[in-house]
Formats: sequence, C-alpha cells, structure tokens
Amino acid sequence: MADFPWLTTVILLPVVASLLIPVLPDKDGRTVRWYALTVGLVDFALITYAFWQGYDLDSAELQLVERYAWLPQIGLNWSVGVDGLSMPLVLLTGFITTLAILAAWPVTLKPRLFYFLMLAMYGGQIAVFAVQDILLFFLVWELELIPVYLLLAIWGGKKRQYVANKFIVYTAVGSLFILVAALAMAFYGENISFDMRDLALKSYPLALQLWCYAAFLIAYAVKLPIFPLHTWLPDAHGEATAPVHMLLAGILLKMGGYALVRMNMGMLPDAHALFAPVLAILGVVNIIYAALTSFAQRNLKRKIAYSSISHMGFVLLGIASFTTTGLSGAVLQMVSHGLIGASLFFLVGATYDRTHTLILEEMGGVGQKMPKIFAMFTACSLASLALPGMSGFVAELMVFIGFATSDAYTLPFKALVLLLAAVGVILTPIYLLSMLRQIFFGPENEELVSHEKLVDAEPREVFIIACLLVPIIGIGLYPRLVTSIYDAKTTALTALVRQSVPRLQPPVGMLTIPASPPTP
Repeated sequence: MADFPWLTTVILLPVVASLLIPVLPDKDGRTVRWYALTVGLVDFALITYAFWQGYDLDSAELQLVERYAWLPQIGLNWSVGVDGLSMPLVLLTGFITTLAILAAWPVTLKPRLFYFLMLAMYGGQIAVFAVQDILLFFLVWELELIPVYLLLAIWGGKKRQYVANKFIVYTAVGSLFILVAALAMAFYGENISFDMRDLALKSYPLALQLWCYAAFLIAYAVKLPIFPLHTWLPDAHGEATAPVHMLLAGILLKMGGYALVRMNMGMLPDAHALFAPVLAILGVVNIIYAALTSFAQRNLKRKIAYSSISHMGFVLLGIASFTTTGLSGAVLQMVSHGLIGASLFFLVGATYDRTHTLILEEMGGVGQKMPKIFAMFTACSLASLALPGMSGFVAELMVFIGFATSDAYTLPFKALVLLLAAVGVILTPIYLLSMLRQIFFGPENEELVSHEKLVDAEPREVFIIACLLVPIIGIGLYPRLVTSIYDAKTTALTALVRQSVPRLQPPVGMLTIPASPPTP
C-alpha cells in the first residue's frame, strides 16, 4: 500500500468519474446528484486514509511523492507530493467540495453539466495543492478556471455574464505572470528544470528574484485577493449560487495564499526578506479597507464577500512576520476561513432561497419564522468575528503574537501595523452583529414575514452546517488538530527566510536578524 499512487488517484478519480455523467441513465437529475455525492465521499475517504496511513507529522519533506515522465521532450513530468503546506488544504478541499455537492441538491438547471463541472473542479483543486512541477502547476491553475467560469456564467444571477468574464480576465491575465516567472526560473543556470525542489535549490541573483517575486505576487494577489486586485470577488459572490460560493470562499482564495508561501517564500527567500514589509502593509490595507467596505454594504452577499477579503489580510501578516508562530497562524487562518466562509455563504444562499432578496432592509423580522437558520447564522458569524473557542480566534491570535514578537521589524512599525489590524478586528463584530440584528429581528417586512414559503432549515441544511461547525469548534478548542500537520514545515520555512535577512540591506522598518537566531 505504501507504493500505491494515492495522490494521482484522488486527483484523477473525480475527473474520470465526471466523464461518465453524460452516459448515466437519468431524467430528473436525481441519479446524477447521488452519483456525484458518492464520488465526492469516496474521494474524500481516500484522501483521509492516505493522510492517516502515509503522512508523517514530524517530517518537513515532501511525502506521498509520485513522479512519472509525461512529456520528456520539454522536461514536463507528472510530479505530485504533499507536505505541511499542502496536506491541510488537500483535506480541506475534499471536505468542502463534498459538502458543496450536497449543498447543490436543489439545482435543477442542466444538472448533468453542473455536477460534471463540480467533479472536474474537485480534481483540479486538489492538483493545484499537490503538483510539484511548476509548469504542471501553471496548467492545472489555468484548467481549474474553466469550471468556475461556467458555473458563474450559467448558474449565476442577472449579471452572471459580466462577473464570469471579469473573473476569467482577472485570473487569466494574472496567470501569465506565473508562466513568465516560472520559465525565467526554470531556464536560469545550466540545468533546465521545472521541478519545484530543483528550482528552490538554484542560486538566483537578487535582481531576478525580485522580478520573479513581483510577478508571482501579482498573480496570487488576484486569487487571494489583495487590494486593489480584489474587485472580481465581491462581484462573483454577488451572482454565484450557494455551492459555488462555498468553493470560492472555502478553497479558491486559499490557492493564492498557498502559492505565495510555496513559491514566493520557499523558492525566493532573499526577495521575500525585502518584500515582507510590503506584504505587511498590504495585509493591513486588506483588513481595514475591506472591513470598512463590508460595514457599508447593504447587499448580504457582498457584505460577506468583503468580510472574506478582510480576513485574508491576516494571512499576509502571518507570512510577513518572520516567525514560526505567525506563519503557523497564516496557514491556520486559511483552513479556518475556508470552513467559516463556506458556512456563511451557504447560509446566505439558504436565506436567499426563502426571502428572494439580498437587501438587508428588505429582510427584517424573519427570526421568528426561521429560528434554526438564525441560530446557525449566529454561530457561524461568531466564528467569523473570532469568538474565543472557535478556530478564527486561534488563527488571528497566532498571527498577532507572531508579528508582535518578530525581531525583524522596528517597534514603531510593528505597533502601527498591529494597531491598524486591531481596528479591523473591532469592526468585524460591529458589522456582523448588526447584520444579524437587521435580518432576523429588524423592522419587519410584513409581506415577507407573512409569506407561507418562509420555512425554517431542512435536515440537509442543518447537517451541512453541523459538519462545518464541528471542525470550527474543534480547532478552536484544540488547535493541534491542524497545527501538528504543518509545524515541521513552517519551522523549516521560517528558518530559511530568516537566514536571508543578514545578507541583505534591511529596508525601512526592519532590523537585521542575527545570523543564528534562537528557535522561535
């Protein structure tokens, strides 16, 4: 079993299974959705088994490695593997996507095509986190965009064509920067290689590192998203359906953060040492700007979308911290926000299905008719505002402590960054709690409250939220459920980037780190 190609299997299984959907005997979509859910559950079970049996928590190296020659003429290999950065996100992908398939139960428009795209996207998302060939990474990054585009363009709202086109333009243009930087790194030096491990061992001149880092940063800033390349996300969320919401918030945003750590930080450490203050500033801008914008939104989907952008700012702060605690908090924030964001957007979709409006002023007074949805919405909102005992609190606290204890920055710079980030933390409960009050116990919309179809949550919806709340609370009470997966990797990455600082002239706001720092 140790030689079994686990990663190749979990990537290709949903893709191959999706190809069988057109030939399944089905008239009303019932068979197709049960088939898709079964495939999702089987694939998630295989991911979990491979993690349980073949993953060593104490190793920072790649595990479950598979490498097959694909196009040897251009040096392209099917190379996959997981470590502490990718394993939590692979597990998150299997979990969220399977629940998203269950959340898509009410879909009646072109169900064959819908579930075909969901399964194809399942395999593509896992591939993004697992592939270890940078050219292959670019290919799966690009292929994964096609299902998202179609899911937005066909099943979206009134402006679906506009938001789908905007999504594909932003992400496709950003992807060009990945290709250019990847080719520059691959062809530098005597040995041409697309293997990420080989690229990380090359000694690049600082100028090339800076240019490649900037190119990667632009591409991943679109997906994370980072201000000012974020505008596609609120538009996409404003028109998407509930299962697509779950995939956008739960998985797609994490691709940008993962790639930023994997490539920018892991392969270009000297450039990262110079760009880190920029990441810290961008993180603060994300937190403050998006929180203020969310506070002003009257559309429920756009309010939660800007809240997601604000929370991803903490990922940037953790990546820029030069501490193991801060980087660990950034990875935990990606996992935590994947769970919380998916739960909130699913509930937004469930509420819209009943009220047929997203305007807060038109949704008042539905709490008495929908007490279960109110209770679930409250629990997930409390998780989003980082209530102690839930995963969001642990992740943000680790980022704050990691940045505050960093010896890479001057005290005034750290104080300013943390003060501004704290403002964002204060704004979050204000706009989330006021949102809950206005939707469920605000001035009643008589026509809406008296509507006979305003029914409470059904068992399927309660089950989905319960599945998401269990890990949210579990991680909040015992963070080592997740942090133990990547502790070895984040420690190694932090040591790598800290070694780069003494060799460089520190930028404004930074101090020189001793060549042999104490273990954080």
